[in-house]
Amino acid sequence: MFDFKEVFTASMILFAVIDIIGATPIVISIREKIGKIESEKATLVAMIIMIGFLFLGEEILNLIGIDINSFAVAGAI
Repeated sequence: MFDFKEVFTASMILFAVIDIIGATPIVISIREKIGKIESEKATLVAMIIMIGFLFLGEEILNLIGIDINSFAVAGAI
């Protein structure tokens, strides 16, 4: 069954890992080198990746031997 608590928890972990503030200088640098960034395509790709990890993320982490709590702590650091 679809559990909204699990979706919320996974979303919070992803937001901790993504680090939007830390990625801002990288985005600015890419924009200076390439020019225009197509935000619609970037948003679509990010959404597809996020949905993919929502359903397959725990299996991928188990495959490489990392539990989700350790991943969340490492992402927050």
